[in-house]
Amino acid sequence: MTEFIELDAFDHKLLERARRNNLEPARVTAEAVGLSESSVLRRLRRLRAERVIVADVAVVDPARVAPRIVLHVLVEMNTQERGMMNAFQAAMRASPEVQGCWDVTGETDYLLTVAVRSMAEYEAFGIREMVPEKGVRAYKSMIVIREVVGPDPSRAALAR
Repeated sequence: MTEFIELDAFDHKLLERARRNNLEPARVTAEAVGLSESSVLRRLRRLRAERVIVADVAVVDPARVAPRIVLHVLVEMNTQERGMMNAFQAAMRASPEVQGCWDVTGETDYLLTVAVRSMAEYEAFGIREMVPEKGVRAYKSMIVIREVVGPDPSRAALAR
């Protein structure tokens, strides 16, 4: 079970700024949130040590890197047996095409975001991963035409 960490108003301000730009200099952050630079650095170290901040990542614009097709895939499993579900999740984590995988409620068991260079590559992914032997009953694919709202980490702050 996940242990919740007590956060104060300054911690929330630091997290919001780190979501938007984790490379912002500590002196700029300190001035913006009303703390000393050393306090900002100490708090950020603590938030990382306590695994509140689990990664410092770069958000890459895929359109500037390589042509690709993005699909959202709705997956229905044959069974809810925990071993089969764990194996499917491990396979999704290991699959380079899978950009995101969520265990969801409703008729669909999993929602995937898959990125491939071609439909032939997607077909190979489906043949390899979306098979009854891996517990998959059925899957539906939706090809992304254009991104309307992208994965902007700062938007998570708006959900609070």
